[in-house]
Amino acid sequence: MPRILIVTGEASGDLHGANLAAALRALRPDVDILGVGGPKLRAAGVRLVQGIERLDVMGMIRLAELRVALRNYATLARFLRRESFDAVVFVDNPGLNLRLARVAKGAGHRVVYYIAPQIWAWRPGRIRLISRVVDRMIVILPFEEALYRQAGVPCTFVGHPLLDAVAPSYDRAELRKRFGFKTSAPVVGLLPGSREREVRSLVPVMMEAAARMARWHPGLQVVVAQASWIREGLIEELAAGGGLGVRVVCDQPNEVMAASDLLLVASGTATLQAAVIGTPMVITYRTSWISYWLARLLIRVNWIGLVNIVAGRGIVPELVQHEATAERLSEEGHRLLRDEAALGGMRAAFRAVRDSLGSPGASRRAAEAVLKECRA
Repeated sequence: MPRILIVTGEASGDLHGANLAAALRALRPDVDILGVGGPKLRAAGVRLVQGIERLDVMGMIRLAELRVALRNYATLARFLRRESFDAVVFVDNPGLNLRLARVAKGAGHRVVYYIAPQIWAWRPGRIRLISRVVDRMIVILPFEEALYRQAGVPCTFVGHPLLDAVAPSYDRAELRKRFGFKTSAPVVGLLPGSREREVRSLVPVMMEAAARMARWHPGLQVVVAQASWIREGLIEELAAGGGLGVRVVCDQPNEVMAASDLLLVASGTATLQAAVIGTPMVITYRTSWISYWLARLLIRVNWIGLVNIVAGRGIVPELVQHEATAERLSEEGHRLLRDEAALGGMRAAFRAVRDSLGSPGASRRAAEAVLKECRA
């Protein structure tokens, strides 16, 4: 009976880890899976390791968050040295997971990494650590396999798990009816991210941008996709006083994307998710100025949106930091809503991006790779 530990981080990692766990159980019903993660991992039947909170602290962090991160790291490091596993699978979240992978390798575990660190974007020197401590890298972007193989890291491309999470098509009219929207006015969907600091930074700007767009598009309707880890009521507090009614939908990002005519999206996996669904968007992001200038020095790609990176060109407008204003967001949103040719070109580019991501079944192929490492 294989015994596997899955270590995730933020909301997207929790989702991918849960899908992987479900695929593992489908292939090996007798598998024993423990995990570090959130509600989706628990709902997938994974026994969560006690005493460890979420592992998704990123960027410039406050002292309290640093204490939590260090405590979680120390607790999990002790756990890895004490327990025996056939494989330890780290999902995304490289800031902590690569350090923990070193501990796991030192403790004699077989180490698998799923959702690879983005060495093509920044910190390419991580490849040296990865080559020492990771037994199998499982990647989801089409250009990553060659990068890792060239560095001597055993690597398997399984396709993108978003293709499993997104339906082949959605009934927009039915979704709008479910959310209580009129069919005669446009719907703008807001996806402000899965971390509280992102939400606090972006929701007020996005709401002001939507209010500006409503001047050009009377009756404009707004829906916000709330990640499951965001405190209930926070988005309503941040959106209050914007002059527009807003519907908050928890843990249904695909449905929000499919119901919308246009999306304002925080940079991240959601940009690729929206492209797979086919909804036009504007990408935005704001962080502290220290984090921004550090990123400018370190990041080696021309775009921040995954959809543009996979496409290899700027198919979606990106408004970052000083450009991430309500005025600029509303201008780009208004331009897209009234320009059918631009919308058609963006949707065509989205189809090409979707085709490049492989075929459905990524979670199952990842599970097969993990079980193969267990046997190894």
